[in-house]
This record gives sequence, structure tokens and C-alpha cells, in this order.
Amino acid sequence: MYRIGKEEIEEIAKVIENRSLFKVNKKLKESKQVEEKLASMFGVQYPIFMTSGHAALSSALIALGIGPGDQVIVPAYTYIATAMAVLEAGAIPVIAEVDDNLSISPSDIENKITEHTRAVIPVHIQGFPCNMRAINEIAKKHGIAVVEDACQADGGSFEGKRLGTIGDVGALSFNYYKIVTCGEGGALLTNKREVFERALIYHDSSAIAYFGDQMKDFTQNGFCGTEYRSNELCAAVLNVQLDRLDTLLSDLRRNKKYVMDRLSDACEFIPTNDAEGDCGTTLAFKFKTEEQARSFAQYEGINGVLPIDTGKHVYKHWTPIMEKKGALHPLMDPFRMEANKNIVPIYTENMCEKTLEKLARVVYVSVDPDDTKEILDQKIALMRKALSVC
Repeated sequence: MYRIGKEEIEEIAKVIENRSLFKVNKKLKESKQVEEKLASMFGVQYPIFMTSGHAALSSALIALGIGPGDQVIVPAYTYIATAMAVLEAGAIPVIAEVDDNLSISPSDIENKITEHTRAVIPVHIQGFPCNMRAINEIAKKHGIAVVEDACQADGGSFEGKRLGTIGDVGALSFNYYKIVTCGEGGALLTNKREVFERALIYHDSSAIAYFGDQMKDFTQNGFCGTEYRSNELCAAVLNVQLDRLDTLLSDLRRNKKYVMDRLSDACEFIPTNDAEGDCGTTLAFKFKTEEQARSFAQYEGINGVLPIDTGKHVYKHWTPIMEKKGALHPLMDPFRMEANKNIVPIYTENMCEKTLEKLARVVYVSVDPDDTKEILDQKIALMRKALSVC
């Protein structure tokens, strides 16, 4: 959470004073405003504001018709929700290595594709853009869908196009720890009408046919879904947060570049697929050994984190998936479904050794968009000192 203030409080107060807390209303229409802003800012025809990034990923996979008998490729380094969304659809996650930039490896996507592969989920982890050109080329070649997980990369871009809008469908997150937030929230982005209609039905199946004219001109028939509908209080906060997004990204990118430019002679940073599109939230120092990485991270004042230590962001800590416990009831568990009998991979702790090795030699240091040049210079001096003894 970077910036929040009285504007958000004032917007929430309006919602309460107007007694219009439900998403569908004839007063402030905060949720509708959020979706209109997303459409304009991200250049998509069909955004849906919902409860989380996980909700958006799940709705996307369901809307693509993915289910039992299907495999979906996910990176070995992403939050567990990415893989869990695949299981929610009844499909099986196949785990692929990441490249030196810590995003999914296009070459390993190719290695993992089978006759059962229906989609790949590239994840723009820490705001680092994936190589979407290569990924889209592979997807087109094999006839599979691309579901972009841009949950840690709100507003980022690749080759001038916003992340989450480059594949068939994308997901954003507005969790408290993301670039912009409403406490908890997410959005699905797509230009495909069929995907939009199905996702809207799935994420709000219990009410969509009864409130407003949300299904006007739909060609897709209704079906049973879940409840991922958000509300006007969250939308009120997000409306203000979205207005802050581009300025915030600009400040993050400026400060990250300032530090990198002045430390380029003293260290190595992980490579990037798009320096201009990177969200700028994180400095990622690359070391030759884990010992050097830990020494730097633990140096007083650095406050560094090794991605290998980030728990459920690393595949070997996805306990329910590694143990193949996809649902409480065995008949609802994708790992036990007859349609998936012959397509479940063998999951082992060392199955993506290249990823584990890379994650153990990188140190993350957060970028503060509000740091002044004076503060940045002090941090740079400290980093240079720490690097000299690692």
C-alpha cells in the first residue's frame, strides 16, 4: 500500500450518505465507474470488477470452458492462488520453470505442452513483465489460451500495451499489498464477448439475472456459478486509487531507475523483458551464490528478501497441490476425477530445480515512490557498502 488519504474517506462517506452500498444501484454507481475507468485506462472492451485476483483468474478459466480433462501451465514462482484457480475449474496445473527474469520460461512452456494443454498463465510477478510476444506466439502455434495473471503488476506494460490485456483474458488484484488497493478486490479484463458474458454469469450467478439489466443482449445461457461480486464501498476506494495509478507508477519507475543507474558498476540486476513497462516496485539484485545474497539481504538497513523465502509464492510450498488435495470432497477433487486420471503430473520438491536456484540468488529491495533524491542517495551509499562486503 503506497498512497491513500482523505479523498478515499470522502468517497466512502458519499456511498454511506447515499445508502447505496450494493453494486447495482441508480445513485453513485461506483462499481460501474470503476469498470469504465478500467476500460479506458487499459484499453479493453469488457472489464469486470470483482472480489479478488483469484476470483478473476477462476472466472477467466471457467469462461474459457476449461475443466476436467484439461491441463493449464503455470509458473513455478507465483502465489499459490494461480494454481488453485486451475483446480477450481476442475483442471490440472502443470508447473513450468522461470527464466532469469523470474517470469515463466517460454522454452519450458513449449516443453510442458501436451495434447491436454488448454491454456498457459504467465504471471507478471513483482511487476516484472513476462515475454508476452514469445508466449503469445507459442500459444497461437499450439492453439491454447493465454490467461495473464497481472495481479502484482497493476498498470504495468509490455511493448507499450498494458499487462493483463495482451492475452485472451487478464486478471488484476487490488489486495492491500498491491500497487493500488481497495483492501481486497480484483478485475477481469478481456476483449472477447463470449468470455465476458460467461465470466459475468459465473462470478455473480446468484444475482445477475435479478438486478438491473446486466444480461441485456447476452447470447450465453445462464449456469450455476459462485459469488465474487464486489460492493460500492470497495469500489469507492478503488475509484480514487485508480486516479493515482499512473502517477504512482511514474514515481516508482523514476526512483528504481535512479538507483539502478547509480549502482550498475557495483552489482548485477536480473534482466528485464521491458524496462519501461516494469512497474518499478522492486529492485532485484542478482548474486553468484545464495551465501552472497543472504549476506547482502541481512546487512543492517538493507531489509532485503530472497524470493526463495517467500513461502507460498514458491511451488514446493503449495502444500495442498504438492499433496494433491484439490478439494475436501473426493468426488469434487480434480486430482481424483476420472477425466484427469491420466494427466496428473508427478509433483516433487526438486522438479523445477532451475527456478529454485535462481530464486535463492536474488534479493528484493522495495522501492518507495515518495523517496527524495537525498534519501535515495543515502540508500544507494548503504547498498554500495553492503555490496562491497558480500
